[in-house]
Amino acid sequence: MVIFLVLVALVWAVTLWRAARAEARAEASHPPGGRLIEVDGVTVHAEVMGDGPDVVLIHGASGNARDMTFALAPLLAERYRVIVFDRPGLGYTDRIGAGGASIADQAALLVRAARALGADRPVVMGQSYGGAVALAWAVHHPEALSALVPVSAASHPWETPLDLFYRITSSPLGQALAVPALTAWVPNGKVDRELAAVFAPQPVPEGYSKHFGPGLTLRRESLRANAVQRATLLDEIRALAPHYPRISVPTEIVHGTADSTVDPMLHSENLARRVPGARLTWLEGIGHMPQHVAAPDVAAAIDRAARRAGLR
Repeated sequence: MVIFLVLVALVWAVTLWRAARAEARAEASHPPGGRLIEVDGVTVHAEVMGDGPDVVLIHGASGNARDMTFALAPLLAERYRVIVFDRPGLGYTDRIGAGGASIADQAALLVRAARALGADRPVVMGQSYGGAVALAWAVHHPEALSALVPVSAASHPWETPLDLFYRITSSPLGQALAVPALTAWVPNGKVDRELAAVFAPQPVPEGYSKHFGPGLTLRRESLRANAVQRATLLDEIRALAPHYPRISVPTEIVHGTADSTVDPMLHSENLARRVPGARLTWLEGIGHMPQHVAAPDVAAAIDRAARRAGLR
């Protein structure tokens, strides 16, 4: 028994060492690309580029600001001042409290961060989970945006159970044991397969993984925050969805018809019916990541929203 306990302790010590080494490598290879600002005691990482009307881009689950700076933000920066935030607990933005932070909490923080950067009423675009945060921004802070662009956005309650991965990694035991093991031992091939699945049916764009830095998402605190956010999202969407008819800003919804991650009909079709004056653009054959594989189409939706808001 003593030998067994010594071996367990040794394996755990190696696991923690490998996890710390992986985190250090991820941060060294992908440092903050923008500025770190303090918002009510929370450090928020923001990348700002371009000049013109303000546009805020909000990334999805397991992401960071680099997801938006790969293709879409540089395209928009030709005619807008683009602000890309790391959401709380991801990238280089602090986690809010011990939990993952609700979509309402995240929206409130990003509203204050945008104001700190001089963006009082930006066009707000959010993709996937970030779309839910953008919707919470529009519902709870209608005075703090000019237009709304949900892209592949989670917006309505769904029936499928929480994925086993998130059930484990959001639990106290999983946060304590499974998360460090993932940081330490997850193989590169697993990361590549997950990226391929989220981009399907389109291929992962060349250079995306190197730019994005999956290692940032695999840091222990990021895994923990992301897991809790994902585990609590359904209840938060149930609470938010009845308020969509209150959204009064111009809204341009974009969704790929081949999205197998966020059901286009359940989410965007219903959202278009619930938000007054919302316009829905279908991207035929496009999967979950149109901000990369159909970036000009997403930029065009932002242009339409800006025009409807009188910004262009």
